[in-house]
Formats: sequence, structure tokens, C-alpha cells
Amino acid sequence: MTKRIAAIVFIFMCTTVAWGALGATVFYRTYSSGSALKGRVVSIWGAPHVQLPPSATYTRIVPKTVESVEDGRRIVRTVEERQSHPLPLESSRIDVRLDLDHRQKGLLWYSTYRVAFSGAFGFRNASTEAQDVLFTFPLPAAQAIYEDMSVTVDGAAVVLASEKRSAQTRVTLPAGKTAVLAVSYRSQGLESWRYSFGGDVAQVRDFRLAMSTDFKAIDFPDNSVAPTEKRETATGWDLVWSYRTLLSGFEIAMLLPEKLQPGPLAGEISYFAPVSLLFFFFLIFILTTLRGIDLHPMNYFFLAAAFFAFHLLFAYLVDHVSIHAAFAISSAASVFLVVNYLRLVVGLRFAAVEAGAAQTLYLVLFSYAFFFKGFTGLAVTIGAVLTLCVVMQVTARTDWAAAFGRRPAVPATPR
Repeated sequence: MTKRIAAIVFIFMCTTVAWGALGATVFYRTYSSGSALKGRVVSIWGAPHVQLPPSATYTRIVPKTVESVEDGRRIVRTVEERQSHPLPLESSRIDVRLDLDHRQKGLLWYSTYRVAFSGAFGFRNASTEAQDVLFTFPLPAAQAIYEDMSVTVDGAAVVLASEKRSAQTRVTLPAGKTAVLAVSYRSQGLESWRYSFGGDVAQVRDFRLAMSTDFKAIDFPDNSVAPTEKRETATGWDLVWSYRTLLSGFEIAMLLPEKLQPGPLAGEISYFAPVSLLFFFFLIFILTTLRGIDLHPMNYFFLAAAFFAFHLLFAYLVDHVSIHAAFAISSAASVFLVVNYLRLVVGLRFAAVEAGAAQTLYLVLFSYAFFFKGFTGLAVTIGAVLTLCVVMQVTARTDWAAAFGRRPAVPATPR
């Protein structure tokens, strides 16, 4: 019996090493090409968006006295200096629509989205004379496309120029008057959408940003401003950030929800696999010992191989079919291997009932717990406690000295 247990332990350890190699391979496949694949997604779809507020400035030429010393003589010159003066941003009315559209590359899903942006920004000429004002609207990403872009000043279309990832136009603004710069566009981005107020600590006046989403799993990153209003809709959320005045170094940001990642999930399940096999071997060993069924270590080797087949098949299916379909196919294949094999070794009833149920619990259900983040540990704990409870109750009256010393004279015949 001691040699038999040692052989089973050796088989378990060898299979554990194989699972470790498989998990490492899956993570390597996932992340070695991850940065390159992300670059391809950005080049095709678009980069994360960081929208900055527009600015309005005018330039004045003022005389300036410059002193210098030449050949020992003091020379005073008057030169013209160009001074740039910003116009204060008096109001902001912004509407943002985010539509989630996941894309898969390799073993990773990327949170891509479509964005419809429209904003009306009020600038006031606080000077005492009319000014030739340069309006500058920063574009949120260099690697992105902008469809149906419209820019108007007080409702009138303006001629645009491009300068350093921004759209610019010039308009003459009378003294004391306010002009409304209206901008709208449709674009595409990746992972997050942000509206930055434009500085480490910025002051905002009469600000309102309304955002609507077509997804429920909204998430605000650290160091971002929470919405002042939110209302759940049938398909997502309506969110509002509204302030009369605000002084903050934070930004408005939305992280797009991620899908369950096939690569990392397959790797985690592979690393966890020895726990499943340990429970399975333990229960099968107890049951066969109590019933006098003679399972040779080679039988345990084939059972371990059938378990490993689940993870191997799953690891190479997830980048070709949906993750749930890959899980279902891999589970069915592994359970079929175990049940059909034990049917020939010890009989159909033990194979289908005891072994089949144990594999479904320890391999299929334990692995499926990884689909629910935060519940994996609880599921394993509950399964371990229930297993311990059942085994203790079943074996409470067992004479273990006799059980371990007993060896069937004739191997069990298949039923």
C-alpha cells in the first residue's frame, strides 16, 4: 500500500509540473504578443481619448524698452513685443455618448468604444476693444479618426486649420462680448475616456457634462471626479457632472468594462488544476479502498492525463471559439475520457456515478468558478469542507488498519 500511495503521489507531482509548464506557456502566448496586438488595435480602431477644454487667446503688440551697452556706451531701444492674453472660459456644456464594442486579438479582449462628442464653450472678451481671437480645440488622441466634425462660433461655421493635434480658427470678438464655440464629432477609442480640466489644479466655472452609456458596468478610476447625478437606464447609465464653480486637480474619467480575458483565465485555471486533481485522487482513493477496488497506479496516470486534457484543449481553443464554448467542449471531452476509461476498468456504475460526479465537482465546477471574479476561493473552500464532511461521515466506522492491509485476491470485474 505504501508503494502504491508513493506512486500515486509521484504521478500527481509530475502532472503538477506539466500544468505549471502549460500555464506558463499560456501566459507567455498572452502577454508576449499583447503589446504588439494592442498597437494593432490602436492603429485600426483608435487610442484612449483624453479631451481637454478649448482655449481662446488674442495677441497684442506692446512697446518695450530694452537697454544694452555697446562700445562702452549705454543704448536704449524700443522694440515691439507680442503678448498673448487668454480669454476666460465662462461656461461649458458638454454631451458625451459612449457605445461599447469589444474586439478580440489573440488571447485578449480589448475594450473598444465609439464616442459621440458635442460641446458648447463660452468665452468672454474682457478687454476694452475688439480682438482677433484664436480659438483652439485640442483633439483627444493623435491615433484616431474624427467623423462629421463641426466647429461653429456663435452658430456660424468657421474655417479650420490644424496645428499640433488641434483644430484652430480666428474670429473677431467685440469688446465685452461673449462668443460660444460649438464643437461636435464622432470617433473611436480604447479602454478609457477622459475629460481633463487642463492643469494640475484648474478652476472651472458654470460647467456641465452629461454622459450616456450603453453598458451597465461603469467604473471610475482613482483620482477622478464622481458624477453629481446618475440614473440607470434600460441599457446603461445617464451621468451628469455639474458645477457652478470647481477647483480641482482631478479629471472626469470612465473606464470601459472588460470582458473575461481568455488567456489569463486559461492560465489561472491551469495553475489551479493540481488542487482539483488532489481532491479527485483523494476521493477516488478512499472510495476504491473502502470497496476493495484495485486501481493500479497506471490507472491513476491515465486519469491524470484525462484531467490534463481538459486544460490543454481549453488553452488552445479559447482563441478560436468563444470562451464558454471552449469550456463546454473541454469539459465534455475530459469527463468522457474519465468515465469511459473507468467503465472499462471497474464498471459503469462507479465510473458514471462516483467518478463522474467527483470530476464534475472538482474539475468542471471548480474551474468554472474562475468565471466569477472574487468567488473562486469561496467555491473551493465550500467544496473542500463538503468533501471533508462527506468523507468523514462515510469512513467514520472504517477499520483503516484492515482497509489498508486488505488487497483483493481477484481484480474487480467490470459491470
